[in-house]
Amino acid sequence: MNRFEEFTTHMVQQVGKKEGAISPAIVNSASFGYGNSETGEGIFEGSVKKPLYARMGNPTSSQLEQILASMDGGVGAVAASSGMGATAMATLSLLRAGDEVISIGGLFGGTYSYFTETLTRFGITTHFFDVDALDAIEETINTATKILFLESVGNPNMRLPDISRIAEIANRHGVVLIVDNTITPLSVAPIALGADIVVYSTTKIITGNASALGGAVIFRAISEGEDKFKSDRYHDIHPFIKKMGSMALIANAKKRALRDFGMSANGFGSYLTMLGLETLPLRMDRIVTSVETVAKALNEKGLNVNHPCLPHHPHHERYLNQFSNGCGTLLTIDMGTKERAFNFLNRLKLITITANIGDSRTLGLHMASTIYRDFDESTREFLGITPGLIRISIGLESAEAIVNDFLDAANI
Repeated sequence: MNRFEEFTTHMVQQVGKKEGAISPAIVNSASFGYGNSETGEGIFEGSVKKPLYARMGNPTSSQLEQILASMDGGVGAVAASSGMGATAMATLSLLRAGDEVISIGGLFGGTYSYFTETLTRFGITTHFFDVDALDAIEETINTATKILFLESVGNPNMRLPDISRIAEIANRHGVVLIVDNTITPLSVAPIALGADIVVYSTTKIITGNASALGGAVIFRAISEGEDKFKSDRYHDIHPFIKKMGSMALIANAKKRALRDFGMSANGFGSYLTMLGLETLPLRMDRIVTSVETVAKALNEKGLNVNHPCLPHHPHHERYLNQFSNGCGTLLTIDMGTKERAFNFLNRLKLITITANIGDSRTLGLHMASTIYRDFDESTREFLGITPGLIRISIGLESAEAIVNDFLDAANI
């Protein structure tokens, strides 16, 4: 049974109920009554598992968290208000002034800005490397390094990291590996490959229909024996390990990020996200097949397409060997200039021009004039942003219809 087929059963069985209301209950209350003072004390102390306050969690979001943790083999998850909220929660719960982050590969523009602008203001330094610069990455790790961060697929440079090898480096040095798996839920299993924490923008393919902003962080369990989190590097987490054991990273994230920064998910958004999860395996299976079909067809017609399924891509062999379930919804087309890119996008009939990705509809965007417009030339070059670059997120439409629309727009 392939991974998508396995989760087709798993998702619908976890979202729906067998008794009473089948669809998940939406809890929109901002606060919750404790009934008596003793229960209130237990809730705040952690011995009573009931809602505390909506900023710290919501019953509808709790169901979503259980499903996402199960999907990735984590011990638990925390839902967030957005993908950037999830990234902030995962990182800020571990970092303090003077710490260092190593970011590997291509990065979504918002994440790059978060590392270079926001974290810098709080005295945290980030070093950036290509996915294949493994020796340089290892040489840069020092006692201040707290996090290795990467995206499962470079967005939008389409470069593929060797997650297992990077996880080996992280484990050898006792450093946390965080993987942004937004583009490849179900396709890639970061925790099984050695990651410690997984982040998602659930706004994208997990929900899949532009209806709900959201994010999530999935955590592995703290081991009973030796564990990198028990080292002096992560001494801030030791009180949580002592009290919560295997669940310590969840308690740490809620106390050190969610409580104080308030990147909380809302019940209605979590409900819509669960509806998306019911069909995620079906949509992923179709889309990763369509992406290959479209990329190969457009490449054969002479368009400058970037996707690892193409033999000329530098990570083609890695794609075949390590990404057997595809690498998400994205491909890019380089039209050479901004003017040609605009003309091409404006002639397309099927696509929606937007900054989102992972929708049921095919989406497109010129990168340099939008998300990366404020980045300097050297940063754009590092991130793979050329003047004519268009990012395409393939949707559920017929692959043949998408190809024909693209060829018509390109006058081919």
